[in-house]
Amino acid sequence: MTGTFFRQDIASKVLVPGDGRSALGTETAQVLAVVLDLLRRGESLIVTQAGVEAAGRVDGNQWLMVQSAGSTGAPKTIRRKPASWIASFDVTRGRFSIGPDAPYAVLGAMSHSLTLYAVLEALHIGSDLSVLTGLAPRVQARRLRETEAQVLYVTPTQLRLLTGVSAPKNPSLRWVFCGGGTLDPQTRAQVSHVFPSATLHEFFGASETSFMTLSDTDTPLGSVGRAYPGVELRVRGAQGQDTSGFGEIWVKSPYLFDGYDQGNSPETRWDGSYLTIGEMGQLDDVGNLTVLGRKNRMVTVSDHNVFPEAIEAQMRAVPGVGNCVAVPIPDVQRGNVIVGVLEGAQDAALADHVQAQCRAVLGPHAAPRRIVFVERMPMLSAGKPDLITLADQLGQLA
Repeated sequence: MTGTFFRQDIASKVLVPGDGRSALGTETAQVLAVVLDLLRRGESLIVTQAGVEAAGRVDGNQWLMVQSAGSTGAPKTIRRKPASWIASFDVTRGRFSIGPDAPYAVLGAMSHSLTLYAVLEALHIGSDLSVLTGLAPRVQARRLRETEAQVLYVTPTQLRLLTGVSAPKNPSLRWVFCGGGTLDPQTRAQVSHVFPSATLHEFFGASETSFMTLSDTDTPLGSVGRAYPGVELRVRGAQGQDTSGFGEIWVKSPYLFDGYDQGNSPETRWDGSYLTIGEMGQLDDVGNLTVLGRKNRMVTVSDHNVFPEAIEAQMRAVPGVGNCVAVPIPDVQRGNVIVGVLEGAQDAALADHVQAQCRAVLGPHAAPRRIVFVERMPMLSAGKPDLITLADQLGQLA
């Protein structure tokens, strides 16, 4: 792969609109300046919570090292060749006809692989880029209109906040690529209302795998879509055989990472050219993937296997629920019980509604035994709830 490098097209203009008060905006501008300098020099990049550093080249190759979010454990540093992301830049250009005339925007921190991916894609394609990191959702909405951004990469949490503010409709946005969690029906409806010209594409992937699936208008409710172009998916049962039921998701593609530069995960395993990161799911007859959740988050409640991600999806389906998390708490009689955590003021009626929704869809074993409200959900820079901090807080409340 010698000679395959990220680049900045000379036509790209990078904007970091600040609000005049945001230290994060200044910090983001500094990080971007380092990234652009390293791209010009063809240097390898190490991107962590602390910023961006140069890492030289190995045998003439440029490398990218990105720190994972660490929502359930210690962060890991993921190493990949530029070719693994550049291949999907080409898919974006070919499948969606996105070119230099389509301005991009991102909302998250540069240390999050989704944001970094979008930044590098925009620069490689030659599109203008607005980095709206750290701005309030209302300000982000205004900046999107002012810059006439057409392409937005975003997490479900960021999208809920963005579409939840009272702002005029934005007809300029044409493509919304959403990944990093489950997107609820209410937010989908809000996207259609706020961005009437935009097509929403939910995708499933991870820092290790990059894109695995991509949804479209034919994707059934609850699915994350079919295999992304160039990807082969398999679902394997407990004995390692392919299964039509639920099992572990394995992926083969040109977008996979090369390994961990720091840290490790017992859930991440190779079998020849196929990789799993411990996600569980099921493929339907036409290849649509339904994801249950991470194997390492699965717990047993009254002898039933329970995935907190499935409970969170049902909680979000209740009108009035924003950020939420399902947290397992050890229980002598049942093995574990689930505590539902909702962001917002105490609301007994909403708590009852959430428990009833989960009980009706998932059964009594998976329904939260109690609902806890927190004023502000602890979040990671990746736009995901900080599960470790949250579990500690619940322990203090017990």
